[in-house]
Amino acid sequence: MKVYTYSEARQHLADVLNIARNEEVIIKRRGGETFSIIFRKSKKSPFDVQGIQTKATTKDVLEALRESRERFSK
Repeated sequence: MKVYTYSEARQHLADVLNIARNEEVIIKRRGGETFSIIFRKSKKSPFDVQGIQTKATTKDVLEALRESRERFSK
């Protein structure tokens, strides 16, 4: 467990977060308060999104793309 003052943690935040990947990090404030930083691994990919139901076909999507590209190329 690593312990930093608030000022040290603020000045080296990227390093503190990297250390927190492997062990708990404690930050102490001047008033005596302490805070714990613990790394939590994401349970799933941010790209794992639920699909939606639509009546659009592949042809509709491709046509919309073609139209939008034509507008921007002019």
